[in-house]
This record gives sequence, structure tokens and C-alpha cells, in this order.
Amino acid sequence: MPLNFSYVRRIVILVLWLMAVLSNRTQAQETVAVDDQTNQHIFSFAQIEEFHDPSNQLNFQQVLRKAEEGAFKASIKSTPQTSQINSTYWFRIRIRHNSKAQKTFLLEFFDQTLDHIVAYIPHKGGKYTVKEFGDNYKFDHRDLHHKNFELLLNNDHDEVETYYFKIRTSQIGDAIIVLRSVDWFISYALDEYFYFGIFYGMILVFSLYNLIMYLSMRQQQYLYYVLYNLSVGFFEMSTDGIAYQYLWPGLPEWNQIAYAFSLYSVSIFALLFTRKLLFVKAKAPKLNQLIIAIIAIRSLFFVYAFLFDQTLFNYKFIDAIPLAVAFYTGIYIYRKGYLPARFFVLGYSFLFTGFLLKFLIMLGFAWLNFGAISYYSLSFCFILEMVFLSLAIGDKVRILKNKKDKVQRQMIQQMAVNAKLKDNLNQELERQVEERTREVYHKSLIIESKNSELQEANDMLKQQAEEISRMNVLLEQDNQELQTNVEKVTRDRVMSADVDFEEFSRIYPDKEHCNLFLSELKWKNGYTCRKCKNNHYYAGHIAYSRRCSKCSYEESVTTYTIFHNTRIPIVKAFYMIFLIYSTKGKISSHKLSEILGIRQSTCWTYGSRIKEVMEERKAMLKKANKNGWSLLVLE
Repeated sequence: MPLNFSYVRRIVILVLWLMAVLSNRTQAQETVAVDDQTNQHIFSFAQIEEFHDPSNQLNFQQVLRKAEEGAFKASIKSTPQTSQINSTYWFRIRIRHNSKAQKTFLLEFFDQTLDHIVAYIPHKGGKYTVKEFGDNYKFDHRDLHHKNFELLLNNDHDEVETYYFKIRTSQIGDAIIVLRSVDWFISYALDEYFYFGIFYGMILVFSLYNLIMYLSMRQQQYLYYVLYNLSVGFFEMSTDGIAYQYLWPGLPEWNQIAYAFSLYSVSIFALLFTRKLLFVKAKAPKLNQLIIAIIAIRSLFFVYAFLFDQTLFNYKFIDAIPLAVAFYTGIYIYRKGYLPARFFVLGYSFLFTGFLLKFLIMLGFAWLNFGAISYYSLSFCFILEMVFLSLAIGDKVRILKNKKDKVQRQMIQQMAVNAKLKDNLNQELERQVEERTREVYHKSLIIESKNSELQEANDMLKQQAEEISRMNVLLEQDNQELQTNVEKVTRDRVMSADVDFEEFSRIYPDKEHCNLFLSELKWKNGYTCRKCKNNHYYAGHIAYSRRCSKCSYEESVTTYTIFHNTRIPIVKAFYMIFLIYSTKGKISSHKLSEILGIRQSTCWTYGSRIKEVMEERKAMLKKANKNGWSLLVLE
């Protein structure tokens, strides 16, 4: 009978498949050997097996029986996780001891957020010693005062032993178990703490520098940036165990939720800093409303989680929303042409990349875990972000300085133009006065000529007397008209040019003239009592005040005007309003103090009040005539 090669091939493939399945079922857990050539080894995949006890009821003897039944499975990740919070996970590793090794070894748990770890350390005769540790215990409870959890190994025999670890924690944790020699651990710990010092030192330096800037410039963006940096520092210290070691070693309860407070502060102050740095309220009103809404929602969520359900603090990914909004805001403002946003966007690009990497690793994307680089990726990104945010602040200050310099140059040019106009106006006024003087002189010569003729012609005295009388009347009218025109020219010059206080005082020389002006301005449309609406009045007890004939309410001329309750002499107050109006509010309080002889702080306070009224009546002032400054008087 001929041999069916196709049938034989199928049988061979089936046998090979069965052998592979049986081999996988009977494959023992991979053992890690202790030797002097191995300074460090991280347990991963088949080297660490896990068993989940969702009931939280199994004791160690029951777990051993489960182990015999094959309940422990090799980790499918390089770093197994306690993905269900407040649920018990069991892990086991196998170590081949070496009594000939000269070095001392220890086991280290790299995740400092694990609440409760129970280690079952094997001894001869199948007995186990129980050791409990975790961040639910005070820091002094640890054998080694280090931010990680260490467990010294007894390496005086050559047997292969299985170590069991029971882990239960209130947040997602990483079961990173590392075998290290003590020599390597000391060297590694010193280097790690050195880099921690550099990292937190940079945060303090950046914070101190910006705090000084805030104290000197009083701009809120610096204060928010300081608070943001400090929040980042406290968050990093809370998650890497440094804070528990140095700040609150005796407060394990606080250590469980400290990260939530710092993470909340990071989100809030990041959004507040974004609003101030990028002028979001003016440049993007809708985004400004969105930022305010997110701040409110995040605050409500934090308060609810703190008071009612602290397990909600484990949803750290929600803080990606505020950071994403800040990131998008920076991009939006930059696309609108605001240059300081470029460094802001660059800084948040690094931060968002680090946050996204940590979040994906937490979700189980193990291929993104590159060891220490991934573990400290967020810290590296925080450093880069701090540098670029500082550059963004500096860029903003530089741009504002350039704008200020440009405005000052424009003001200087405008002042030069105003000075030239003032000189031209003065020359024109002098020419007009000179012409009028010549006319008066010419008329005086005519009068003298007429007088001599009258003296010589006594017989025509009666007729000439009438003519002289008529001409004297005309001359008096011309003189009065000349005086009126000079006063009018002076007034027009005062109202259209930058004049000194002495010249201004010719129009309003004293308090009585100022009160007369206010009286005419207030009641130019007739008197109406503000209490009872009566239209009849008597003269009040104070000059130019009016008292109602019906209810006797007396109203002074300064009441309901911008001069009410001012301590500045009213003549100087008039001149201050005129100066601020004529310069369109650009004159400084220092210049006002120099001109008026009044303290700068008083000029600043009263001048700010006048500028506010100008801003409120901007549309009215645009249509005003040369006396438009009087529109600022009445409230």
C-alpha cells in the first residue's frame, strides 16, 4: 500500500503542537540567580508570577494551595500592575541564592505609592517570615530610610527559594521588584538624590526669581507662575516619595491624598497663568469663559472627591483636560499673531508629551516603558516646560518694553509738534496785538489833532465839542472791544494750548471766579431741587449755593461735581482737569505734581478719577468744542 505523505505530515504537525502545549503547561517559573557579577536585575514577564484575589479573603496557606493548583500565572507585561484599587494581588519570584557571593543583596520595590505590602520570606524547612511595609506606615517603620521599599536578603545558602508578596493599594500601582547589590544601591541612591536636588533646586530658583519679579512689578502672571511651579514640585515630591521622607514622615494618612491636592493646584494655576500671560480675556473671550468654567468644574470635583469619595482622586487623567485647554489656548493665541505664545506652546508640547506617555503606560501600553527614561519622563518634561515658560514671560516683557519705547517716541514727537504749534500761535497773537496797538496809537493821534484844532477854533467850540464827544464815545467802544478781544484771544489760547498755571489763572484767578463758573454751568438750564423737584430757590448760606424754597434743601456749587470733597485748591483742580483733558490723559502724575506743587500720590489719585470720567464720556468728548473739558465737571 503506497505511503500517504500528506497524512504523515498532518500527524507530525499534530504531535509537534501537542508537545509545545504540554511544554508550556509544565514550564516552571524562571529563576533569577544571585552572583557578584549581577549588580541589578528587574523581575519581568516569566520571572514574576501573579494571582488576583478580588475577595480579599485568602490567607497565605490558602494562597500556597492555589499556587500548587496553578493559580499563579506569568506576567504578560514587563511590569505587572495592581489595576483594581483596594483589591489584593499576590506576586511571587524565585531566587537562586549563592553563599559564595561576596556582596550583600536586597529586594527593592520601586513604586513608592504602594499602601500595604506583606512579604513572605522563605526559610529552611518550608517556614516563612512575615514582613509588612508600605506607605500606610510611618516612615521610621522602614529598615532603610530611603524613599523606596527595601528588603535585605539572607544569602547564606545555595537553595532556590520562592518569595511571595501580598500587595493592596488605594491607587493603581506598579509591582516593580528589583534585585540589587547593596553597593549598587548606595551608588544609585546617591546619584538619584543628587539629581533630585538639581530638579527641585531648579524649581526653587525659578520660583524665587519670578516671586521677586512679582514683588517688583506686581503683575499677577508672575505670582501664578510661582504657585504653578511650586505645585509641580509638590506633586513630584508626593509621587516619588521625597515629600514623605522629608516633609511629613509621620503622617501616612496625609501622604495618601497629598498628590491630589498638588495635582489640583497644578491644573488651576496652569489655567490662571495661561489667562494672564496670553491676555486670553481680551484676545479670546470664549476661551476665557471656557477656562473659567473648567476651573469651577475641577474645583467642584476636587471638593466632592475630598469630602465624599477619595477614590476619585485616582482618576488622574482628568487633569489632561485643563492642560489640553491651556495647550490649545496657547496655539490659538499664537495663530492670532501673539509672539510670546510660541514659547508657551513649545513648553506645553513637552509637558503634554510626558503626560501622555505616563497615561498610556498606566493604561497598559507596556512597549512604551523604557525603564528610568519613561519613569522620570514627566519630570524631564516639567523641566523643559519651566524653561520655555520662563522664556515666554521674558519674551512678553521684551515686547511690552518695545511697545512702551515706541509710544514714548511718539509722545516725544507729538510734544515737539505741540511746542511748534504753541510757538506759531504765540507769534500770531503777538502780531494781532501789535496791529491793534498801532490802530489805537493812530486813533490817539487823531484825537490829539482834533483837540488842537478845537483850541485854535474857539468860535467853533460848541460844534467841535459835540464832535469830540461823539469821537470819545467811539474810542471808548473801540478800547472796550480791544480789551474784550485780547481777553477772548487769551481765553482761546488757554483752551487750545499748553499754558502755564499763571496764564490759566487769568481766566480763573480765584475761588470766587471758579464757583461762579460752576454755578453757571450747573444751573444753566434752570434750577431743580434734587429732593422735591421744586423749581424755586433762595440764595444759600454759602456763596453761590442755592436753597430750595419748598424743602429748604441747600446745594453747594461743588456738590454733584468732580470737585466735591476734594482737598486740592479749586483753582489748581480746575487746571489739573484742563491739563489732563488737553493732553488726552497722557500727562503723568509726576508731571502734574511738578506743575501744581502737589504731592504725586494726590495727583495720581485725583488724576485717575478724572481719567475714568474721560473714558466713560469718550463719545461725548469727541463731539465737544474747545471748552470740552467742562464736560468732565458735572457728575
